[in-house]
Amino acid sequence: MENRWKNKNFFEALKNAMNGIKYVFKTERNFKIQLIFAVLAIVASMILKINYIELAIIILLIFLIFFAEFFNTILEEIIDMYTEEYNEKAKIAKDIAAGAVTMLSISTVIIGLLIFFPKIYNIIIK
Repeated sequence: MENRWKNKNFFEALKNAMNGIKYVFKTERNFKIQLIFAVLAIVASMILKINYIELAIIILLIFLIFFAEFFNTILEEIIDMYTEEYNEKAKIAKDIAAGAVTMLSISTVIIGLLIFFPKIYNIIIK
């Protein structure tokens, strides 16, 4: 039996992936906020001329946050698909997923400060 969910080719898979990205962009306010901070981090990276390793770390952290936000959205959508009314276990699962994104965001801010602060400090002091 053929799996009706399986992509027929690479281009169909890419189209479906883009649909998923568009959906998250349209429906998730936090993703839009994270996207703004990602752009600001990239602009700051260029202005402050961080090295390639630091830039790679910034880009990796940006995509990790996007990845976490996507999985948070996946979990919320699955839970909403199975429960219409309030459910304490569903709330706990959603809260934990949101907490994971928050923890990653906090660690990213800390790492960003470790990368950017010395460069900003050197500009101010000089």
